[in-house]
Amino acid sequence: QVQLVESGGGLVQPGGSLRLSCAASGWIFSINAMGWYRQAPGKQRELVAVITSGGSTNYADSVKGRFTISRDNAKNTVYLQMNSLKPEDTAGYYCNADIYASWSQISRGLPATPYWGQGTQVTVSS
Repeated sequence: QVQLVESGGGLVQPGGSLRLSCAASGWIFSINAMGWYRQAPGKQRELVAVITSGGSTNYADSVKGRFTISRDNAKNTVYLQMNSLKPEDTAGYYCNADIYASWSQISRGLPATPYWGQGTQVTVSS
């Protein structure tokens, strides 16, 4: 099985910074895209940022210029550096990774399996 474990959430004042981490472990052959999503109370889960295995990134318009996604492929870990935080960034943040468990899965043309972390709370408040 595969597990994604997030860390780094917490309470921060407006304008502050936090760094989230998400480490994948278990039966992993390779990881395709990794991303961060967030969900505020009463709202749908939304994409925050995504990074491909080659390092290409994409961000939600609301976080461009403030958040930076990166990954360490050797550690199967994705990070989200969040700067200039605003109260509207308050949400549960969830890590997602598309994972191949074996070469057989890739050679047969099967899609990567999506996995989710348990979430970490980010609260921006004075």
